[in-house]
Amino acid sequence: MTLKDFQVGDRDLTEAQLNAYLEAEAIAVDTETMGLLPQRDRLCLVQLCDPHDRVTVVRIARGQTDAPFLKRLLEAEKTVKVFHYARFDVAALRYHLSIEVQPIFCTKIASKLARTYTPRHGLKDVVLELERVELDKSAQSSDWGNADNLSEAQLSYAANDVRYLLSVRHKLMKMLQREERWELAQQCFSCIPVFVSLDLLQYKDLFAH
Repeated sequence: MTLKDFQVGDRDLTEAQLNAYLEAEAIAVDTETMGLLPQRDRLCLVQLCDPHDRVTVVRIARGQTDAPFLKRLLEAEKTVKVFHYARFDVAALRYHLSIEVQPIFCTKIASKLARTYTPRHGLKDVVLELERVELDKSAQSSDWGNADNLSEAQLSYAANDVRYLLSVRHKLMKMLQREERWELAQQCFSCIPVFVSLDLLQYKDLFAH
């Protein structure tokens, strides 16, 4: 793993890490969980990356219900939080740690609005096209609950899921602005917390006929 600054911590950021990340205009964020249902599957990791390529993986303990420094960072209004498929991660952070993430940029939504020439909007596909990097997704479906014994492959996977997001965001923003869809994208991002509320209440197809 060739990162200038890679750290693994337990339960929360340190105050020094918090202050360093708060200096950024935008940070990349991802989570790893035991499954896709927040009410059933626990949150195991929160990964962060800033424009200086500083990656931090925070291990969340079983039964943990708060992380004060993470909460301050992820709710800081002057720092944009960049996710790929924010809807899932924002729900996990709200349900398990009572964090109301704002403001949000979702590279999956941005990709669907900007890259209308392709149906492929997964993180691996977006990073391959825009960054010319092929992500190794072999550790995607693995046991994240044994946080004290994560393999090198798992840590590399967790780091790679955030380390390219800020560059991807920049390129997608340029595409959206060029195609006059940037304002629409921002409106979509602002709706994510509403969809998270619906998801956590298990509403399905609310807007269907």
